[in-house]
Amino acid sequence: MTVYFTKDHEWIRVDGDTATVGISDHAQEALGDIVFAEVPEAGKRLNKGQEAAVVESVKAASDVYAPVSGEVIEGNAAIADDPAVINRDPEGDGWFFKLRLDDTGELDGLMDEGAYREWVKTL
Repeated sequence: MTVYFTKDHEWIRVDGDTATVGISDHAQEALGDIVFAEVPEAGKRLNKGQEAAVVESVKAASDVYAPVSGEVIEGNAAIADDPAVINRDPEGDGWFFKLRLDDTGELDGLMDEGAYREWVKTL
């Protein structure tokens, strides 16, 4: 599986034509204690860059954007029930949604993990 990152601090883990999307460890640290998460419903169509989910912390609310276009095949109900999972494991069990990719070519504009970690150091 290949992992990519966006400048909006989403990660996307790709396995074939399926992708899992969440927020980076950097993003959850910046948000602080997460108290609410809303995930998209299965069947929802998303375009690259479109608002897909919402995350709220004691500090701020933020949108989670679709890093690529596709159809949502699953929203993570576990984070809606227990948003603190995002703080505990943002790049694992704290994922937001899974989707079926429309165009794998959209991955070309995203950063790999090394490039993302270096870019974050400049913020």
